[in-house]
Amino acid sequence: MSELLMPKATAVWLVENTLLTFEQIAAFCNLHDLEVQGIADGEVAVGIRGLDPTTNGQLTREEITRCEADSKLRLELSTPGNKIPPRTRRARYTPVSKRQDRPNAIAWLLKNYPELNDAQVGKLLGTTKSTITAVRERTHWNTPNISPQDPLLLGICTEHELLEELRKAQRRQEREAKKAAREVKKAAAASAESHKAPLPTEPEPPASLNPYADTEPSTGPKTPAPQMPEAPTQDGGLDEPDVASVFGEQPTKLEEPGTGGVT
Repeated sequence: MSELLMPKATAVWLVENTLLTFEQIAAFCNLHDLEVQGIADGEVAVGIRGLDPTTNGQLTREEITRCEADSKLRLELSTPGNKIPPRTRRARYTPVSKRQDRPNAIAWLLKNYPELNDAQVGKLLGTTKSTITAVRERTHWNTPNISPQDPLLLGICTEHELLEELRKAQRRQEREAKKAAREVKKAAAASAESHKAPLPTEPEPPASLNPYADTEPSTGPKTPAPQMPEAPTQDGGLDEPDVASVFGEQPTKLEEPGTGGVT
């Protein structure tokens, strides 16, 4: 159930602007009847400015009119349409008297729980990362006087908060270990695949530079080149031609006139 915001300021406004009785206003604002009467007399809540509950949606004009008509009725708080989620995470406040003990608590956590990161230590103790780094690296201005002390005994954090952060750190370490195992497994599988890969073959020798050589490799027996047929002779043979067949018969020597015969 939602509660009334600023009950005294609301009571001041209801006393000044409505005809409600003191009992009705006291019941609505969770005050005593005499306290409401003191507000009306100007003796209580002096200087408090009245707050209109109808502007923030906690009360309606119809509800005020209904209760003004009958003094036995009681005002009912309206439910706001938009609910404001409660704030669960608050900024840690460290009292001034314990702030000087925070470096000691930081040193104790760094020594006993190194698995906690800087963000978790800062959340537990309400300090900054620069202070944590200075204590870890022994560059803090008060390093000679820092002595590890349990933050639970100092009252800076509770046991429940410390255990919760330790559980978170453990889960983070488990995730990191699983991730590292997966990476190792992937590297081993890649190495095995590289060993199974075939070895590179030696390059073939360059082709012959002879332009008349065959460029395509022969895949079968070579066929002999066709030969031109020779012209047949008169007797059907393949003898070579003689001079007479080429140049004709030699002409006979003619007789000279007056000789009467061949000499």
